[in-house]
Amino acid sequence: MITVTLLTGRASPLPGSGALSGIVKTPPDRPLALGREGLEGDEQADRRVHGGIEKAMHHYPFDHYAAWRNELGPLPPLLTPGGFGENISTTSLTESTVAVGDVFRLGTAILQVSQGRQPCWKLNRRFDVPDMARLVQQTGRTGWYYRVLQPGVVRSGDRLELIDRTAPDWTLRRLWQALYVDRLNLRELAGIAALDVLAEGWRKYAVRRLESGRVEDWSNRLDGTA
Repeated sequence: MITVTLLTGRASPLPGSGALSGIVKTPPDRPLALGREGLEGDEQADRRVHGGIEKAMHHYPFDHYAAWRNELGPLPPLLTPGGFGENISTTSLTESTVAVGDVFRLGTAILQVSQGRQPCWKLNRRFDVPDMARLVQQTGRTGWYYRVLQPGVVRSGDRLELIDRTAPDWTLRRLWQALYVDRLNLRELAGIAALDVLAEGWRKYAVRRLESGRVEDWSNRLDGTA
């Protein structure tokens, strides 16, 4: 079992942009209700691409922060948990060890890993690094999302306990490899398309590539300003 730090935040203006973002997260000082679409008091500014049932909670390993500091220096968002907009910060869990479909108990809630994170241009503004979103995608240090199978009450210091694995071979690292590195591997894409426990949006990426033989354009998500 892994001890968690919880983080929440309200939408606020993003530095260098007129856009609002809920990417800045800080630890709450009390237990919080966790519902189907996320934590009490947490907010996402753009509900088209953030939040919702399949992205109810974002988990980012604090294990990655040291590597980012080595590469980018001691940037302010890299000094404490919450720099990547995560709701859950831990050590000892990474994309290499967590698989889509993994089920965890946290407090009185039950969570299930639904998909990896697709980084967007708001990370560039958050870190004041023009290609930060691309770096996150290229390294595979993306973090992941949970759906909430059973709402409950959670707090910082609760233990995250793995209670079931439905697709242990499909680690988040393997998904990242198939979607962002070996991008037209037909066998892997077919496996992703059939992976029922994976969020539908991610399965559709695999289906479209199988049908078109092409990889989608990521430039607006990674470099855009809207």
